[in-house]
Formats: sequence, C-alpha cells, structure tokens
Amino acid sequence: MAQIGLQTAEHEEILNLIDTLRFQGISRYVDLPQVIVCGDQSSGKSSVLEAISGLRFPTKDNLCTRFATELILRRGPVPKVVVTIIPSADRTEQDAERLSNFSPPSTSIADFAEIVKSAEKDMGLDNDYTVFAKDILRVELCGPHQPNLTLVDLPGIFWAGNRAQSDNDAELVQSLVKSYMQSKRSIILAVVSAKNDLANQIITKLAREIDPKGQRTLGIITKPDLLFAGSDSEAAFVELAKNEDVYFKLGWHVLKNRDYDTKDTTSAERDAAEKEFFQTRVWSSALPSSQLGIDNLRPRLSRVLLGQILAELPSLVRDVERELDVCQSRLGALGAPRGSLLEQRTYLFHASQQFVDLTKSSVRGTYEDPFFGSADTDKGYNKRLRAIVQHTLTAFAARMRVEGHAQEIDDKEKDGQPERKSGPQFVSRQVYLDTVEARMRRNRGRELPGLFNPSIVDELFFDQCRPWKHLLHETEERLVSAARTTLELVVEHISDSVTGDGIMRFLIRPNLEIIVTKLHQKVEEVLKPHMKGHAITYNHYFTENLQKKRRDAEREEMAEKIRQFFPALDPTSELRNRRLYQGSIDTGALLAALLQDTELDMTKFACIEATNAMEAYYKVALKSVIDSFGVYAVEQCLLNELPEIFKPEIVFTLDDAMVTRIAGESLESLAEREKLNKKLKVLQDTMTTLRRLRTFGPSTHDSVSDANPHHEGEEDRSL
Repeated sequence: MAQIGLQTAEHEEILNLIDTLRFQGISRYVDLPQVIVCGDQSSGKSSVLEAISGLRFPTKDNLCTRFATELILRRGPVPKVVVTIIPSADRTEQDAERLSNFSPPSTSIADFAEIVKSAEKDMGLDNDYTVFAKDILRVELCGPHQPNLTLVDLPGIFWAGNRAQSDNDAELVQSLVKSYMQSKRSIILAVVSAKNDLANQIITKLAREIDPKGQRTLGIITKPDLLFAGSDSEAAFVELAKNEDVYFKLGWHVLKNRDYDTKDTTSAERDAAEKEFFQTRVWSSALPSSQLGIDNLRPRLSRVLLGQILAELPSLVRDVERELDVCQSRLGALGAPRGSLLEQRTYLFHASQQFVDLTKSSVRGTYEDPFFGSADTDKGYNKRLRAIVQHTLTAFAARMRVEGHAQEIDDKEKDGQPERKSGPQFVSRQVYLDTVEARMRRNRGRELPGLFNPSIVDELFFDQCRPWKHLLHETEERLVSAARTTLELVVEHISDSVTGDGIMRFLIRPNLEIIVTKLHQKVEEVLKPHMKGHAITYNHYFTENLQKKRRDAEREEMAEKIRQFFPALDPTSELRNRRLYQGSIDTGALLAALLQDTELDMTKFACIEATNAMEAYYKVALKSVIDSFGVYAVEQCLLNELPEIFKPEIVFTLDDAMVTRIAGESLESLAEREKLNKKLKVLQDTMTTLRRLRTFGPSTHDSVSDANPHHEGEEDRSL
C-alpha cells in the first residue's frame, strides 16, 4: 500500500479530539467539522467507503444504506473494530438506553457485515415497516494502514418509492441528507456514478443549492470503467473531473469500484485493478495522478478534514461558549433542586429577594444589573419601568394641555369651521358668551347687576375639564399594563417557567390587583374636586391669570376705541402717529371717548367676567391635576408599592401546602433540569477538549494549508 501522508501524532490527536467531542454528543448542540458522504442511491457510496477503510459494507441490489454511519479511521498496530449506536433525539428514554448499550456479535473486521445487520435489528429496521432510521451507527476502525480520517456515510437519495421503500421513506432520507449538508462545517463528499447521466443525479444539484460557491464540496466520480472508451459519455465525465462542468472549490476525484464479477476480491486486489485501469484509459493522461485512485484520496480527505477543523476552530469555540452560557443561565433560573419543603421555601425566599432588588432598580431607574439587558430592544425597554413611566407621564401632560379642554374658545370669528371628531371643539368667543348668558339667566341668584352667581364658574369649568377623566384613566391603564409586563419579566428571570406561573398566579397578580384598586381610588380622588362641588384655589396664579385676562380685554377695547376715533390711524405706523400729533386734536372729545363705559351691557360684562374666571381657574387646576396624578396616584399608590408585592416576609407567611404548590418542581421542570445537566456536562467536557485543541498553534494550520484548498478566492483545479 502506498505511504499515507499527513500522519503526524499532532494531526492524529486533533482528529481524535474532534471525534471525542462527537462521541460526547456535542453534535446535538453545535455542528462539528466532518466529511459527509452523500449521493444518489446506487451511486457507489458504500464502495467508496470500502475502498477507503477496507471494511466490507453489506449491500443489497434493491436497498442501500439505511441510516447514517460515522466511520472513524485511525492508525494502530492491531486491526480492531468498535461499533456503537448513537440513538436519535426522537427515541424514548427506554429505547435510547437500549440502543446505547448495543453489543455487537463480533469485533472482527471480517464480520463487519454481520455487525451491521445486528445493529439494524436493534434499531428496529425491517422491510415491512421501518426501512430507514435516524439513529447513527458509530464504527471505530483501527489498523496499521488506516488514514486518520472521519467520515459520515448517509443513505442514498431516491425520489420514488417501491415495494421495499415508500415515498415517505424518500422524504425522510432527503431531509436527513439535507440536514447534514446544510451544516456550514461539513465537507460534502458528493458521489456521482459514471453509469448514469449526470443530469439524472440529484446530488450535484443539491450541493450547488446548499453550497452555491462550492467552497466545501469535493466531487467523487465512481464506476468510470462502465464508460465505453472514447465515447462522448467518457469525455463528458473527464470534463467533469477537470472541474470544467460542475465547479467545486475542492475539485473532483475518480475511483474505480468493484464490479459484480470482482465483488469478492480482496482490498489489495481491488486497489491493483484500479491502478491498472487508470494506466490503460484516458484518465491518466487527462488528469493528474493526485485525482485518481484510492491511494491518493485517503490523504487528500485527511488534509481537507484537518484544514476544515483548524479553520472552523475559532467559531466552534464561540458556539460552544454561547451554548454554555445559555445552559448555565437556564439552570440558574431553575435554581437548586427542591424536593423538600425547606428547599422549596428557601427557593422562594431567594426569589423574593431578587424580585425586590430588581423591581426597586426598575422603579428607581438604576439599570446596572445584567437583567435589564439592552434598552435598544423591546424586552430591555419593558424592564425599565421608570423610563416607561417618565415617557408616559410626559406624554400625558402634553395631551392634557392639548386635548384636556372640551372647547377651544377662539377670539376670532371663523366661518364654516369644521367640527372635530375628537379633541376640543372650536367655538367663537361670542358664541360661547351667548351660551354663558343663557346659563346665567337660568342660574340667577340675588347677585347685583354686572355680577354673577359663583356657581356658574363651577359649571363652566366642569364642562371644560370633562375630557380629564378619560385621559387620566387611559394613562392609568397604560401604566398598570407596563407595570404588569415588567413584573412578569422579573419573575421570568428569577424562576423557572412553572414556578414563575405559580408566583404570578398566587402572589403577584392578587397583590397587584389590590394595588390597582387603590391606584384607581386615588385617581378618582384626584379627579373628584374637578368633577363636582365648587372651584376653589389659594394659588395666586389664579388672580394673576384673571387680572391678565382683564388687562388684555381692556387693552384690546381701548385700541378699538382709538381706531374708531381716528379712522385713518394705523396703530402700527409710527410715522403716521408723529404726523397726527403734529396736527390739531380735539382732546376733550378724545378723553370722552376713552372714558366711555367699557361695557354698557352689564349682563355681557358678567358673562365676560365669568368666562375669564373659568379660564383662569382651568389653568391653575390643569397644573394641579397633572402633578397630583403623577405624585399621589402613580408614585405613591403604584410605583412605591410594586417591590412590596413579593417581599421575603410574605414567603414566611405562606402555609406549607401553598409553598409546595408554588415552588415544588413539576415533572416538566425535573425533566428540563435533567436535560440541562446532561447538556452542561457535554458542553463542559467539550470546552476542556477545545482548550487542548487551542494549544495547536499557527504552525499546525500552516502545515496543512497548502493541502487544503478551502480558502476564499483561491482556485485549485488540480486536486
């Protein structure tokens, strides 16, 4: 046998470490670099594996590989074979344990066909019911001439069912093969048979769809001896082997399989017949020897696999670290096992401490804890209750100023002003004053002419602030909803999902409802003085507003009288004023006009005064209700009470039955804990192994880089 290259102890250890990871089960969580052998049914995949390993795979004319097979080849002084079954994730716990304990009938290489048949039987494969399985057959083969190589053999793809295999089986196989091919760390060994036209073999189409640039695909052409010498078909497959038809970055390789007449020949006889064939046909002159025969394929595959491992090592480490963090986080959320009452109460006590701390931080606006995550995400923002409250109350204040009054009293007449569907309705001041006058007539008391019954201000104000109730209650609902969301996220963080449901159901929600009830009562209390009773304030801002309204009205009225006395006068023109004062003015008439009663209609005067009083009081009350809602309702009745909902003292008041009902581990929680602990051990063992892989420096990668064409922008058609 020809000398097999790339067999240093360092390289062998790298491959062994990856196989250790695979055996530990890390492939369930992250993808590992591997060579997968795939092709159409009867394309010669099993013959390729036989040629590489020397093992005789059992084959039938009507049915080929029935499950994925991991073939681990290692050099060793004594030939031996170790066969195990890796159960699929779909297996029940009982079946998984049975398959994991599979014991082959023999450990002799000569009996490998019988070993595979025994494994098929344990997997439950039979032609009548189950034809293909998702379990993996793991074959470790050691021998003095084996290459350091690991391959995964997959069932052959087929499209139409028959008596031996159904259409459902075809879909199962296609799904299985695609799942392996889609792994970004897999090297695809695409096997095509020269016996069939390339257009009829689906594997190259799948390879180009899944690996469109051909970066990680190596093509294998089998059965070239079935082509007629000098035929167009032979020329087409030679062109394919030259990478001129279907291009793969890793190129193509050609093998001659045993035919039916030579199916019982030894591996040495098979290899000799292959060498003789390539020396007598067009292949040796058309292609470099490195692309022909099994002796060149073995080291080539070892180089490709090793290069892929070293190239993918950094991303593999990152993936394992990420999975490890997630796993530890989930176990942290589950907390310590809690089978006893003391463990359950202790669990709730620690959970309540975390709840109080995180809720206080959320309410106070201190977001240093990792729980809060990024504010750029919706989830992170929803954890920041203080930020939500600040934003909501700021928006509430703005809405109150814009939408809080029922009517927008406009000093100017506007014809054809459309009625709004929502928000304040426009009304001219004159129309509004007419309405006030009508009310005053119906509410006349013993007040003197020119005065008004104080109760009219109350009525006008209550009508004007009518939207307040809706705006306050709507904001109240938003804040309660935000608080509820924050609390749910806190509970989700401090406990597992099942216990969290119990905490929310029996502790958080009932206590939150009490807080919400008190909050609503406080909101009603804040609103009550502005909904009925009588307007009252001791804020000087009211008198300032009222005096300002009077001054503005007097100023406007005075300006109007001046304009009437001097029709040609434009008050905005200083030049005209100077010219006017330079002329003769009847000062007596001017004085009489200015001293004329401001308003002869005493009723109208009273209407104006009442309206001014209402508008001045509205401004004072608006500021008051906005601040009162924020301070006395939101802060005191909602935010300050939230951390108290699930404080540690509550845990000690719970009876034993309630503690167990909330904190006792469910079957789902126990199953998840067991699953996570198994995963954690696999991940921790994987990290230990990967630390050993990290010790292989750049020199290791450099030693195989020339043999591994898997580099961006590099083109090597001679492989």
